[in-house]
Amino acid sequence: MQNLIASKPQKLKIDKPDDYFFSTDHHMPSQRYEVEGDDHIMTSIDTPMRSDAFDKSDDQKISEIEQHFAQIMDILGLDRSDDSLKGTPYRVAKMYVKEIFSGLNPVNKPDIKLFDNKYKYNEMLVEKDITFYSNCEYHFVPIIGKAHIAYISGGKVIGLSKLNRIVQYYAKRPQVQERLTIQIAEEIKKAVQTEDVAVVIEATHLCVSSRGVQDITSSTVTSSYSGKFMDESKKSEFLKYI
Repeated sequence: MQNLIASKPQKLKIDKPDDYFFSTDHHMPSQRYEVEGDDHIMTSIDTPMRSDAFDKSDDQKISEIEQHFAQIMDILGLDRSDDSLKGTPYRVAKMYVKEIFSGLNPVNKPDIKLFDNKYKYNEMLVEKDITFYSNCEYHFVPIIGKAHIAYISGGKVIGLSKLNRIVQYYAKRPQVQERLTIQIAEEIKKAVQTEDVAVVIEATHLCVSSRGVQDITSSTVTSSYSGKFMDESKKSEFLKYI
């Protein structure tokens, strides 16, 4: 068994972020990832991004991802001349850049316009069951869930659809659910100019249900409370609504 482990090719990162080579040293990084398994780690509330993340245009990214995904299909042994597969590398690349990971690009951040709270509505506003699709940054498989949001106006309000758009923007990137929850909460605080914000997310992770332990019944719940929602009565009222 030891010889088998030692002879297994391992991927190493060198010099440039896109350059890799393979080694038979069993102490290499990918062996460590096997040891770590599915341990859940969040390193920052900010999505980890390289400083040159937006040096390339979307078209350039699509072209390069298309080439690399074609190589993945070749390695898996798929016949890309088949009618159903010949366009797959392009379709996947376009989906990555323009759809499921479009929230990585700040140009896609929703434009938030504030309005005066002319109705003097001073109770919590709750929008629940906001459906979202994200992707686990560990395995790049879907996270499917719902977000429940509440805020108490400090004098300003935003259109209800903007809450949905904030959720979608931060969901459309490789994510960790804890980070997604915090990012949504922090963005709403800035957008509405109030600390009185609550966010609860409940989601199913396909990295749990479709692989690994293959548990199809479990779900994950995360929350963020600030301002008046730190008070147990306000928190309980919010939870009652959802």
